[in-house]
Amino acid sequence: MKLLLVDDEPLARTRLRQLLKDLGNPALSITGEAANGREAVQLADTTQPDVVLLDISMPDMDGIECARHLNRLPHPPAIIFTTAYDQYALQAFELNAIDYLLKPIRLERLQQALAKARPPAPAGLAASARQLNSRRRHLAVHERDKVLLVSLEAVLYLRAELKYVTVKTQDHEYLLEESLTQLEQEFAQTFVRIHRNCLVNRKAIAGFERHADEEGGNWLVILHGLTERLPISRRQQHLVRDMGK
Repeated sequence: MKLLLVDDEPLARTRLRQLLKDLGNPALSITGEAANGREAVQLADTTQPDVVLLDISMPDMDGIECARHLNRLPHPPAIIFTTAYDQYALQAFELNAIDYLLKPIRLERLQQALAKARPPAPAGLAASARQLNSRRRHLAVHERDKVLLVSLEAVLYLRAELKYVTVKTQDHEYLLEESLTQLEQEFAQTFVRIHRNCLVNRKAIAGFERHADEEGGNWLVILHGLTERLPISRRQQHLVRDMGK
């Protein structure tokens, strides 16, 4: 069983290493350690661990969001949450988490958790994220056999094209295999729909520009740092008025 240890506290990872050594099980091996969620996803993508011992409270990307990205990997690992905060414990068990270990972790509890470790069901992690009111702050895109985490703050717009969604940042375009409708529902506070196939980051909107056409005129969205103008559908042109207030 290959294990990945994820915790932003070096002493906590040292404690886990010692506990695993104390188990005396030659079938257990540590394939890597990560200090945050970003590192964990990238390491898991390359080392393909069977189990991830995952802290919940971490800067930049918490354990719940990290688990959701891990679950989208081609070979999703089993997740065992580890944390010093017991307020999430009841929720985690109700949501069928594989296990939930409170720090300081006891040897026998770790042994029990590893004994029942298995790959998580996608619905279970999605439900846990909703229950804990955790929104993703990153999008996981696959590029050249790697998983890249794109910060939502860097995304200017999301545009549906065939079966993919184009993720546009200042300098790059990525392809994402997710539903534009689901993205709109999850990130309603961040993105606004301007067309049936396009969501725009509210903070990226610099203004609006009227464009003459055969029907008398239409509106375009001006985005910070882009020369490209995005059309607003006639159904969504109320945004020009609403966001101009």
